[in-house]
Amino acid sequence: MYPAELTAPMAKDLTDYGFEGLSTPEAVSEVLDQKEGTTMVVVNSVCGCAAANARPGAKLAAEHEKTPDKMVTVFAGVDKEATEKARSYMAPYPPSSPSIALFKDGQLVHFLERHHIEGRSADIIAENLKLAFDRYC
Repeated sequence: MYPAELTAPMAKDLTDYGFEGLSTPEAVSEVLDQKEGTTMVVVNSVCGCAAANARPGAKLAAEHEKTPDKMVTVFAGVDKEATEKARSYMAPYPPSSPSIALFKDGQLVHFLERHHIEGRSADIIAENLKLAFDRYC
């Protein structure tokens, strides 16, 4: 587990951009148990591909004309229980940090695992997410 004071700027990178930080399993359930609307979940991480690709890609996608009703984030390695709870909604995909999930009406409809993020630019990730927003939001 990473100290929260070390990762605060990494978490703030998304929360300052309008993403809601979820730090408890109850908060995750409250959002992901919704059966109406769309929600994007970013599983944040301290790794370089989160900093260079995932977070910037998610923020670029959030500027699209169509966006999810809610944008939330959990931080792997910091909020362990909240992250585990979020990942339970992402089955059958294995745990992946970073990762980005899109839910519609309570169902997982689009998912980017680490191997989809690593080595791809923020622009490519954003374009992938924008296509998903156009389809589901």
